[in-house]
Amino acid sequence: MPHARTTTSRRRHRDRGQVAIEYLGFIPVLMLVAVAVVQIGLVAYAAQQAGTAARAGARAASLGQDAGQACARAVSNGLAGGTSCPAAYGGSEVTVTAAVPIPSIVPGWNLGQVRKTATMPLDH
Repeated sequence: MPHARTTTSRRRHRDRGQVAIEYLGFIPVLMLVAVAVVQIGLVAYAAQQAGTAARAGARAASLGQDAGQACARAVSNGLAGGTSCPAAYGGSEVTVTAAVPIPSIVPGWNLGQVRKTATMPLDH
């Protein structure tokens, strides 16, 4: 009987090693999923910032102020440098389209910009 017990003990020890290797192989998949989730969050954040910038720029332009400065002040400091907000006047309203760069957590990846538009009536 001692032989059967030793064989079972060895088999369990080998199984534990195999499970550890399987977990080790799964770590890159988990890391990739984590990077994707963070990147999607950054895209959503840039879209929210673009909407805020467009509304602030349209409000400023409707009052006769500089839309570009208002847009830059409305976004976070890290995104302000790449933000552009041209204003288009048409009749009794102004339309501002804010373009905010999408930050990337992977160096070298350029994900482009998020664009949001806001229109307001002229108040001046």
